[in-house]
Amino acid sequence: MTSEPVRLIGGFGSPFAHRAEVALRLKGVPYELILEDLSNKSELLLKHNPVHKLVPVVLHGDRSVAESLVIVEYIDKAFDGPPLLPADPYERAQARFWAQFIDQRFARPFFMSFWIGDDDEHKKAFVKEAKENLALLEAQLKGRRFFGGDAVGFLDIAACALARWVGVMEEVTGVTLLNDEELPAFCRWANDYVNDETVKQCLRSRDDLVAYFSARKEMYMARARATLHK
Repeated sequence: MTSEPVRLIGGFGSPFAHRAEVALRLKGVPYELILEDLSNKSELLLKHNPVHKLVPVVLHGDRSVAESLVIVEYIDKAFDGPPLLPADPYERAQARFWAQFIDQRFARPFFMSFWIGDDDEHKKAFVKEAKENLALLEAQLKGRRFFGGDAVGFLDIAACALARWVGVMEEVTGVTLLNDEELPAFCRWANDYVNDETVKQCLRSRDDLVAYFSARKEMYMARARATLHK
């Protein structure tokens, strides 16, 4: 099973695709990266993720696995190499809990803090909620370099957007969520994550991401306005 070829359908600038790619790198799994144009989705993507039609998707032999956190857990179980999830059942459950927190509770205030207009009355509330969520995550570091200890693991991968992508969004939009005074441990974690030797192998450069999101700024702002009124 583990010797079958692995392909990753990803997308430039996607932190969710990065989750899958860094998991493969950390486990030492050779793979082919297929970059998807999400404005013109391929038949390959639609075939293997017909439900959500989004990246990432991992193709492992004749099997396909979608959804980034599901993919990371699959990679952890399907391949040899350093474990991504903690061995202790309680610590494993906690890592899953906080990963779900990031996806379910953090996504909306994170997105809206950056892309909703400065003149919108809701902006301060979104920024406040995003910072409160970051403080909760900071507490989970508990003096450790990474969430699981001394090496990048499952929860670090789940939180990857809060390492490289937050700084990119801050530069593009002028909104600041992270600073050393309020969140010193989290800022150290973010720096350690983006400078990890394995992570760097599949992390897009800051300049490239700034250019990517700057070019799409109006689109994201329009999406935020539409989302606000749903």
